Amino acid sequence: FKDNLKVINNQIKQIEKLVNEFSDFARMPKPIFRENNLVDIIQENINLLKELDNSIEINFKKAAQYIQKIDGNEILSEDLSNQIMMANATYVVRFGVRLRGSVFTFVGYRSVHSDHFEPVKGGIRYDLAVNQEEVEALAALMTYKCALVEVPFGGSKGGLLIDIKEWKPEELERITRRFTQELAKRDLIHPSQNVPAPDVGTGEREMAWMADEYRRLNPTDLNAWACVTGKPVNKGGISGRTEATGRGVKLALKAFFQNEIDVQKTGLTPGLKGKRIIVQGLGNVGYYAAYFLSIEDGAIITHVIERDGSVIDKNGIDISSLKNHIIEKGSVKGFKGFVESGPEILEEEADILIPAAMELVIDEKNADRIKAKLIVEAANGPVSAGADEILIKKGIVIIPDLYANAGGVTVSYFEWIKNLSRIRLGRLQKRAQENQVSNLIQGIENMTGKTFPADFKSKSIEGSSEIDLVRSGLEDTMLETYKVISDVWNKHSEIPDLRTAAMIVAVRRIAQSYGSLGI
Repeated sequence: FKDNLKVINNQIKQIEKLVNEFSDFARMPKPIFRENNLVDIIQENINLLKELDNSIEINFKKAAQYIQKIDGNEILSEDLSNQIMMANATYVVRFGVRLRGSVFTFVGYRSVHSDHFEPVKGGIRYDLAVNQEEVEALAALMTYKCALVEVPFGGSKGGLLIDIKEWKPEELERITRRFTQELAKRDLIHPSQNVPAPDVGTGEREMAWMADEYRRLNPTDLNAWACVTGKPVNKGGISGRTEATGRGVKLALKAFFQNEIDVQKTGLTPGLKGKRIIVQGLGNVGYYAAYFLSIEDGAIITHVIERDGSVIDKNGIDISSLKNHIIEKGSVKGFKGFVESGPEILEEEADILIPAAMELVIDEKNADRIKAKLIVEAANGPVSAGADEILIKKGIVIIPDLYANAGGVTVSYFEWIKNLSRIRLGRLQKRAQENQVSNLIQGIENMTGKTFPADFKSKSIEGSSEIDLVRSGLEDTMLETYKVISDVWNKHSEIPDLRTAAMIVAVRRIAQSYGSLGI
């Protein structure tokens, strides 16, 4: 992790030598290493991870210092601070799978950052850039995120070193099931110990495979389907999980604009209607955030940045049409308003900027050119620690990732509860609600001699479905959490920003939890 490029170069040379000696080694084309500039890719990844890990550590230490200043060392001593910051354990597994007439060896990781609450929770990603430092850093973020939104999980993260484009679906299933078996040996997938979820390169399909494999290994476990979240609805998933993180971003903005004091700090006018928004990344999170903001709040999405260009429409982009175009064509090229420009679009005029794709897209090089007055971190770590300082000095307010993208884990919590109770949310109370409201309306009609408008009556009578309850719970979580963060920020003038305030809330809760455990 720390400046080991020479070692990596030597390792690559050794691998190349093996590939030349054994032409059928892992069935990999011999020239892939140099032609794909693997050294440059690894070096770039090392730098990104180092910066991300550094940013998380800086934010944690800053929050810890303020807690000690405000609350004293009784709440958070230096020793306890160090304990909270470090990952508890990381499991590295190497396992073989027989595919295409050969045995392929895969490397997987599962890191547990903190188990002050169990189970621990965090996604599993499938990517060639997966490594121990990455999963440990992201596990730490999960710990703080869960504590902030009061979801009773510790933080975890996992990954498998794999290029998913190289494998057929049936091969990926075999690989996923073998990975699940290895995790299960150490209770690193378990309803009461460690609950994975989708992440980069994984989704409902992979979670269904993992849950089914865990169930096969533990046929008498009544709670087996609770071993992972993010499953398809027909396999124990929950309605609203797919949209959860994006909707959480929209609700974070709603909570912000309900706070007049915080809005005044940006110089923006009240309300989301008519606000010009730049969205970087139209994946799952970016799409749902942009869609809900434009459809439900009347915001104007003026710019969308993707890997192969951008789309600009000052009158507002039709997000559904753009998403359909991307699905159909695999690119934003050819859509109305397409331009070749990419990252520089972040610097365009707008009221709100939503980086929703990659880490560290705003750094010391471009931070001073950012014009948006409000940044919402829909992605994990899109703003570097150095850029953070520059943006604060410019008076730009940042709604931090710690809070802004917590919608996913919040709804995962609801799914976990659903699996443990083994009943669809709303099943017991939906008809009872409808009967109560229907009787109330009938009574009002009898008393007044007037009839309720049909449309209003129908909407009023309809009981809460599962997705209604999920959305209600998510909204309550996001709005109430923001009140706590904002209160800390405004109560103590020395606290510089929402990020520090959010981290203070999270770390304080973790410290109190450790204290109740006698640590």
